[in-house]
Amino acid sequence: MAKKRPQTKAAKAQSAKAQLTDGPIPVVGAREPCPCGSGRRYKACHGRAAAHAVTELVQRPFDGLAGECDWIALRELVPAATAELTLKGGLPEGVPSVTLATVLPMAWPALRRDDGSVLLALQNDTSSGDLSRDLADTLRRALTAEPGNPVAAERVPADGPRLQDLLDPEADFAPVVHPGFEFWVPDAENATPEVSASLERANAAAIPTVKLSGTDAAYWCETPDKNHLRWVMPHPEEKLLDALARLHAAGTSSLGEGTRLVGSFRAHGLTVPVWDLPSAMRAEDCEKPAAELQERLTAALAVDAPLTGDERRARGGLTNRQVTLS
Repeated sequence: MAKKRPQTKAAKAQSAKAQLTDGPIPVVGAREPCPCGSGRRYKACHGRAAAHAVTELVQRPFDGLAGECDWIALRELVPAATAELTLKGGLPEGVPSVTLATVLPMAWPALRRDDGSVLLALQNDTSSGDLSRDLADTLRRALTAEPGNPVAAERVPADGPRLQDLLDPEADFAPVVHPGFEFWVPDAENATPEVSASLERANAAAIPTVKLSGTDAAYWCETPDKNHLRWVMPHPEEKLLDALARLHAAGTSSLGEGTRLVGSFRAHGLTVPVWDLPSAMRAEDCEKPAAELQERLTAALAVDAPLTGDERRARGGLTNRQVTLS
């Protein structure tokens, strides 16, 4: 009977690879050997497809969530705000509430407070091209974190859930804009000197911002030279730009004397027109003009006729002043 030849290193690797590829390949560090046994680093083997799936940009990460426009505003425009989140199936035991926050101390992705409640930060840098998946992964880990601890950033699995899988689509999304970051601590008045100093620095850097009460996703903000109204709109970009061009050419795109539509920017798949306002124009002064503009815009959106020459020139001006944030 012939002797059994010992397996070579390559044959062993091939055998291990065959055994592992019968099931899912576990996720390991990018520079670690791939668990499939190929001998290559994970990032150059099975991690390549996973990395591509995770980094592929999702243009509208908040599409399908209640309040998509306000999600974008809190991500890109508002310094200090919170919104209560409602999970599908209710809250886990020991978690009294889940609150979305624009930003948290030390740029923490999330925080599990001493009482078990969860704060989820929206404005952090993320590891993939799908902001919804990144936030959902952070939220899931925060729900099981030890109370009294922040949640660290981690690489997100390519097949993990998204916010749309975790949040109740029927629940209201009602942002509350704060003048400062006192929501970081339950009792800001009795905070330690270090925490008080941190809050003071953060508050000093925040641009005063107010959400209009009568118009969806419209936010007034105050700057040293002039004030602005930034309005996240849900309409398809091309149709919205046509409608704004019609109003602009007709001289009806402003919010009153001393105001003007100065352009727009794209953020997470939607368009955000911006108006310059006089320094004396406060948020409450914008309520009625914004409601009236909304009526004019709705009428302009319903027009299907080709743009006139003046309207095309107005549209070109708006397009030339458009930038993309994300």
